[in-house]
Amino acid sequence: MNFFKILFIITFSLIANAAFADNHDQKQEVLDAAKEIVKEMEEDEEVPLNDPFAGNEGTSSSASIPQDEQDNEMSLYNFKLAGLISGKDYSYISLVNSGGEVLTMTLGQYLGEIQLVDLRLTEAIFKKDDGKFMIIDFNNQVREADDY
Repeated sequence: MNFFKILFIITFSLIANAAFADNHDQKQEVLDAAKEIVKEMEEDEEVPLNDPFAGNEGTSSSASIPQDEQDNEMSLYNFKLAGLISGKDYSYISLVNSGGEVLTMTLGQYLGEIQLVDLRLTEAIFKKDDGKFMIIDFNNQVREADDY
């Protein structure tokens, strides 16, 4: 982004130089102003772009996430429900982790220790080994339930 700003300023300076070629004092003032702007832009601190897949990581509290789920990278709490396709013969969901990697699953497949067992229009339902269900929706809310 800074490259294009610098390129624009240099181009503007050259055009201004051609326009003010008759008056050398104004020409020098424009060049000095352009150099000063370029110097200020070089001093600007680079800011990283936001990760669109990071979601609410910075604002969410880890208190609502169970302790054993926090360290597991294949935990449902580390994914967002990105897509859902339900058909007559097959049904699929797409989950996205915080790194932006997409994981596509079909009914019966496992995500770590939980199995995708059903889906609705706005949510996917997983079954844990202990018989409880974990439900994730498009608002990235994961809740546990005894039945669904």
